[in-house]
Amino acid sequence: MNLSQKSKNFTESVIREMTRLSDKHGAINLSQGFPDFPASMELKELACKYIMADYNQYPVTFGEYELRSAIAKKYKECYGLDYDPDENITVTCGSTEAMLASLMAILNTGDEVILFEPFYENYWPDTIISGAIPRFVTLHQPDWHFDGVELTSSFNDNTKAIIINTPHNPTGKVFDREELSFIAELCNKYDVIAITDEVYEHIVYDGLFHIPIASLDNMIERTITISGFSKTFSVTGWRIGYALALEELTKGIRKFHDFMTVGAPTPFQLALADAVSLMKNYYKDLPGFYDKKRNLLLNGLNKIGFNSHPVRGSYYVMADFSDISQGMSDYEFAQMLIKDIGVASVPGTSFYNANKQEGSHMVRFCFCKKEETLQEALKRLKEL
Repeated sequence: MNLSQKSKNFTESVIREMTRLSDKHGAINLSQGFPDFPASMELKELACKYIMADYNQYPVTFGEYELRSAIAKKYKECYGLDYDPDENITVTCGSTEAMLASLMAILNTGDEVILFEPFYENYWPDTIISGAIPRFVTLHQPDWHFDGVELTSSFNDNTKAIIINTPHNPTGKVFDREELSFIAELCNKYDVIAITDEVYEHIVYDGLFHIPIASLDNMIERTITISGFSKTFSVTGWRIGYALALEELTKGIRKFHDFMTVGAPTPFQLALADAVSLMKNYYKDLPGFYDKKRNLLLNGLNKIGFNSHPVRGSYYVMADFSDISQGMSDYEFAQMLIKDIGVASVPGTSFYNANKQEGSHMVRFCFCKKEETLQEALKRLKEL
C-alpha cells in the first residue's frame, strides 16, 4: 500500500516519542509540556457540575455561546480587542486543531508560509498538510532575535502567511512591540496573514507583558489569533482551544473545523466559560507561580554545566549541553538522559528544519512540574 507523498515529508512527533521512551524507562518526564500537578479544585468542580447536569452531547459546532461570549469579553478587557462571539470566534479541539484548521482555510497549493525556527514541531507538518511551502527564518541565540534583513528577504508575492508564536515554545522568547511592528509592516506591504499562536499568553516573566499582533494598526483584519486553556489552566487533556479572526477568515476556519472534529467537549467548554469569569485573579497569579519553577530549573541546570538560554515566557528552556558532552548528537544525548540518568528532554534539532545545526547541541526541558519533581530531576542530572 502506497502512502501519500505528504506523509513522507515529515516524521511523527518527537516530543511524544520522548514521552513514550520516558514511560518505558521510568524517567522523569521533562519533555512534554503537561503539568504533573492537579488543576484547581474550583475548575474541576465546574466540570463535574456540567457533566452531572447531562451536558454530554454534541456542542454547537463552532463552540458553545457561553464560552465564545466569555472569550470575547476577556479579549476586550485584556487587550482592547473587539470580537463578536457569533462572527469571529471558533472553539476547537485544542490550539493544535485551531492552527491546522486556520492554515487549511487560507492556503492553496504552492503558497508560502514563513516559520521562525526553532518552531513548535506541529507548524511545519501543518504547512505541508495544507499544501504550502515553508520558508524558515532563524531566531538567533542567545536572545532569540530575528534578523530584519533576513526576515524581509523571506517575504515575496507568493507569501500567504507567517506563523508567530509568542510567548515562544521552545525558547521562552516574548516578541516585543518593536519586533511585532516590524512583522506587521511586512504583512501589510505583502498582503500576508499573521497566524499567531498565543497559548502561553498569561505566562510571562521579568515585568514583560504579552502583546497580541492583532492589536497593532491595520492588523486585526489580517490576523488569526490562536490560543486556548490547556496551558493556562493546566488541563492539557481537556482539548479546548480557539481561533479569533474577522468574519471572512472565520467562515473558512469553521468549515474545516466542522469536518475535522465537529466540536470540542461540551462540559469542559461550559466549565471554562464560567472559569474565565469567576477566576480573574488566576491570570494575575500565574507568572509568579511558574517563575519559582523557572528559577529552580535554570539555576540547577547551570550549576550542573548546561548553558541555559534566557526564558521570558512559556515554561520551556533550551539548554546547551556542549560543555557536558561534546561527542554526542542531541538525539544521542536525549536518549542517554532517559536511559542512564532517568530524565526526559527533547532533542534540539526536532525544532529545526533549515538550520538543524543550530539545535544539534541543545535539548529542551519543561518546568511545568511540581517543585519536588524538578528537584528530583536535577538530583539525577547531577550524575552527569
